[in-house]
Amino acid sequence: MDGTEVRDYLLALQARIVAALEAEGGDTFASDAWQREPGGKLEGDGLSRLVEGGALLERGGCSFSHVRGHALPAAATQHRAADLADAPFEAMGVSLVFHPRNPYVPTVHMNVRMLAALPPGRDPVVWFGGGMDLTPYYGFEEDAIHFHVVAREALAPFGADKYPRFKRWCDEYFFLKHRNEPRGIGGIFFDDFSEGGFANGFALMRAAGDAFLGAYLPILQRRRAMPYGEREREFQLYRRGRYVEFNLVFDRGTLFGLQSGGRTESILMSMPPVVTWRYDWQPAAGSPEARLYSDFLRAREWADEAAP
Repeated sequence: MDGTEVRDYLLALQARIVAALEAEGGDTFASDAWQREPGGKLEGDGLSRLVEGGALLERGGCSFSHVRGHALPAAATQHRAADLADAPFEAMGVSLVFHPRNPYVPTVHMNVRMLAALPPGRDPVVWFGGGMDLTPYYGFEEDAIHFHVVAREALAPFGADKYPRFKRWCDEYFFLKHRNEPRGIGGIFFDDFSEGGFANGFALMRAAGDAFLGAYLPILQRRRAMPYGEREREFQLYRRGRYVEFNLVFDRGTLFGLQSGGRTESILMSMPPVVTWRYDWQPAAGSPEARLYSDFLRAREWADEAAP
């Protein structure tokens, strides 16, 4: 296992994504470097990059972290081998969430990460994970198709089974069980990936990370100048509530970070800046808002809908 190579890639990926969004929106991301001193529950370092109140992104965070701990937290062991529950661990990754100002530009999430359990007297047990998913407020078929086609092409070198498998996993994972609805139109999601060993897992993680800008920027560029009014803004804020509910109730990364004693501000960087909730609200039949539910918040094989 070469953690240095993974770390170098993740820091370069973070820098590349932030530079692209700064060039696109004209807003400078603040930098907040942090470090946990040895001897505590968790040690390590990270770099949080954040924009708030920007012209393009109302709030956007892209965070790198690299931490080490004495024992894997519950969020990391409940679905893995029980004999690793008390093992020291090392985890590193880049996670981003961009909440655009314009309601016609979808919120996007991307995460790539490595987790290594370090049981004494045994070889490290290494898993890779990550993915990206899109959460529109107003749906456009061409955007959903483009996002999924890029994801499928990124995974193609690793076998024809990977995109269908990770797409289905994403649909199942980013699902609000208490609402009985998806968070968005999905994308890809994978976790506990160790097939083919370290080199193959690292290569797949890189493919997912490298695909992000090509998947998202064309959508952002198409929608960022679309005019909108109070109605669209109110619906955006209402739908953002679903994002908050998922992150605080179901998201493994949030739970892992909080349970392991991670840095709270960096963990909760994904939260939107302004959100509303309404009691038992339903969109008017036949409205663009209703179409989000009927046409987009359901499982569709988006990549298969691409023009031949």
